[in-house]
Amino acid sequence: MRRRPLLPIRVAAFGGIIGPVSFVSAWSILGARAPDYSATRDAISRLAATGTPTATAMTAGLVAFGTGVPLFGAALRSCLKGPAWIFATATGIATLGVAATPLQARTSDTLHGVFAGLGYATLAAVPLAAAGPLAAGGRRRWALASVVAGVTSAGCLMATTLGRRHGLFQRAGLTAADVWLVAFALDTLRSGRD
Repeated sequence: MRRRPLLPIRVAAFGGIIGPVSFVSAWSILGARAPDYSATRDAISRLAATGTPTATAMTAGLVAFGTGVPLFGAALRSCLKGPAWIFATATGIATLGVAATPLQARTSDTLHGVFAGLGYATLAAVPLAAAGPLAAGGRRRWALASVVAGVTSAGCLMATTLGRRHGLFQRAGLTAADVWLVAFALDTLRSGRD
């Protein structure tokens, strides 16, 4: 049985495009322009750290993601069985927590790390949680793409704890799941569900 939409599905689906595109654009552009910053060695959160010239713009990218992805979660809730929508909502909330606890602020970097870790886990879980319902609905290619995106995201994000190239693994892991979000949001828009 299909759930009653909280919002028109097509309206909510735009969050799955605007949020990830804003976030990826922010860290890509700001990271390329920031002096003494390495996209392969430094975490994205360094761009939003207190006192950096990129803090305001990167925080805006985090907030766009943190509000857009839960909005997309409303679309997932309406058009897909299972908990994918819960994970989308949780990753947005965790991302807002990351934005609210910037590095080098009076709040603890430990709290920032907790929010980031929760965001990583829930983001990778979105496509993984969608895979089963997609397969059950006969959408096997989408199910396979969901597993690939989720496993790639989870593996890369776990690899951020190893070695000096954690910035590279962070970007690869986040991008794998973000591409899935955007692609599934576009598919939802194309399908004309409401």
